[in-house]
Amino acid sequence: MDYLMELAASPAAWAALITLIAMEVVLGIDNLLFISILTNKLPEDIRPRARRIGIGLALVMRLGLLSTIAIIVTLVEPVFSVFGHPFSWRDIILIAGGLFLVWKATKEIHHSMAPHDEQEASLGGTLQVSFSAAIVQILILDLVFSVDSIITAVGMTEHIPIMVIAVVFAVMTMLFAAGPLANFINRNPSIVMLALGFLLLIGTTLIAEGFGAHVSKGYIYAAMAFSALVEGLNMLQRKRRPTAVGQAMTGTPHPAPDAAPVDQGQLSPR
Repeated sequence: MDYLMELAASPAAWAALITLIAMEVVLGIDNLLFISILTNKLPEDIRPRARRIGIGLALVMRLGLLSTIAIIVTLVEPVFSVFGHPFSWRDIILIAGGLFLVWKATKEIHHSMAPHDEQEASLGGTLQVSFSAAIVQILILDLVFSVDSIITAVGMTEHIPIMVIAVVFAVMTMLFAAGPLANFINRNPSIVMLALGFLLLIGTTLIAEGFGAHVSKGYIYAAMAFSALVEGLNMLQRKRRPTAVGQAMTGTPHPAPDAAPVDQGQLSPR
């Protein structure tokens, strides 16, 4: 109890908590994006339950990893090397998770680009996933993102209570944001392709980090934010110009407001 009181009275502890919460919320965007896209392929009546289970598993996994903090620290120690390059368990998990994410995003992009009749033929198969298959895929990515999240937390502070508060706050934020984000993606089909592109970028980044190439998260999230801003401007433009867009799609010619009226007398034969 005295230890907790000392942390509560320490400005450094509060600064570390605020910084770690911000980091965990940002890192949770990747996890939340995948959960939103995957659960949107389920029947509408079970999507909220799948999202709650997926995010609940993320919380359980993160807290479970925090309880084994001594093991987590050893995950960054090399276990073998290939051509002189050492690989740790963290590297293996990141590479495996990145490959899974790239495969999943590529597969979803392929189905999004498939002809309409091919998509209808795939219903109930690869296009739509079962509840259990969705939970298993969410669990796999929860593990990858949880390991990355906890290792980041360990590198920022040594106080476990601060880590627990930051993780719980970040997961609760994910829980409240999951529904609105999934509904927004579902209402705007163009956002789906952008989100899948984000998942490809994140998967490639995980693979690169697994092979020892450090990629600053700031560059990744800055690129994602810029892409989202451009798509937001496109959506705003489409909403403000519905008539012009509809005429362009139907091929209706625009009237010529400045055309001079035709003198019927000039058309009559002389």
